[in-house]
Amino acid sequence: MSKVKIKVISRNPEDYLRATKKDIQKLPRNYDPSLHPLEAPREYVRALNAVKLERVFAKPFIGSLDGHRDGVSSMAKHPSRLAVLASGAFDGEIRLWDLATKKCTRQFIAHEGWVRSICFTPNGKTFTSVGDDKTIKTWKAEVQDEEDEDPVSTLLSMSVVSGITHHRSKPLFATCGEHCQLWEKTRNEPIKVFKWGVDSLQHVSFNQVETNILSSCASDRSVILYDCRESGPLRRVVMELRPNTLAWNPMEAFIFTVANEDYNLYTFDMRRLKQPVNVHMDHTSAVIDVDYSPTGREFVSGSYDKTVRIFESLKGHSRDVYHTKRMQRLTCVKWSLDDKYVLTGSDEMNIRMWKARASEKLGVLKPRERTALNYSEALKEKFANHPQIRRIARHRHVPKHILNAQKELKTIKQKNKRKDANRRAHSKPGAVPHVAERQKHVVKEHE
Repeated sequence: MSKVKIKVISRNPEDYLRATKKDIQKLPRNYDPSLHPLEAPREYVRALNAVKLERVFAKPFIGSLDGHRDGVSSMAKHPSRLAVLASGAFDGEIRLWDLATKKCTRQFIAHEGWVRSICFTPNGKTFTSVGDDKTIKTWKAEVQDEEDEDPVSTLLSMSVVSGITHHRSKPLFATCGEHCQLWEKTRNEPIKVFKWGVDSLQHVSFNQVETNILSSCASDRSVILYDCRESGPLRRVVMELRPNTLAWNPMEAFIFTVANEDYNLYTFDMRRLKQPVNVHMDHTSAVIDVDYSPTGREFVSGSYDKTVRIFESLKGHSRDVYHTKRMQRLTCVKWSLDDKYVLTGSDEMNIRMWKARASEKLGVLKPRERTALNYSEALKEKFANHPQIRRIARHRHVPKHILNAQKELKTIKQKNKRKDANRRAHSKPGAVPHVAERQKHVVKEHE
């Protein structure tokens, strides 16, 4: 007797049943566009709802770290632990915080006067602080007993030290004050002193990719670049107004962004300092601090106009602005190493935590939630240039003093533009050349 072969259709039920309610079946879908004539209007409505919901759920403020008895002057991120933050105040106090519980784990008076800057060592076991008392003190990050409360080492500088930064891997750190000085952990004297005829330097920063390069902001409105292997400074670019701080892009070795007194931020390529790569506008007062996200695609800035702004590194205007009624002038900003949070310190004694993306949901996402969010993001990107969707996505409420200042600055810019156009129209051809925005703010470059 011969065997009969029977072909059976075999289907995996997981392909036909939903993840949660097993009684609702998935239906196979035909993607032929001729069968879906109303697909574009339907997707437009979904994109409109998605961008409206994004603004509804945009609640970026998470919480505050309260405890300092004077304004917060500086902050430092732990290089490997997300929940550890060090902050210094104008009264010389340093506090270590556990961001997960929002509690202070340690506090002590480190300096007489202002804590100018703090930085962690690459292994995270110690951190170094500088203050107005001309001392450079190294402290243990974790204390086991009371004997560990004292500084591990204390170095005495000849002048006030206003900034400190640590090399990414070597036991080297640089300080700035009257001059830029390079120190080694085992020595009491600086191993190199870089001078370029300026009165003082207020900020110094090591490049985290090209680790031998460091840069500083000087009081004569200049940004100076140094190489640890050289005996003197490399290059200098002079701005129209004073730069306050700068931050290196962690992904692009040659790119850095400068926070300036003229309400703008400038992104430079260190190989070509004659003009900035980009000018980032929107603040209405001096920009005090800037810090890059670990992806290098965005950075956060804090200003004296009492707002925090988040910029995309390739765009000239901010994608978001954060503010609260009680927050006063910003003194320092940091972007967390997991790319999810922004930390800000201000002079009313408070450190605030914000979400880096205002409407992002915190916590674990279910697969269906993640799929829905990805679909919404794709729709918002697809219809991003539609006027209605663009208007909703860009709309932000700002305090009245910011709104009035923005109107005033806009009037001033329009007046200057009209004045230049009139001059050009009533002068000989070529007598009043058009100057691009990126060329207006750099005075000269020295090599």
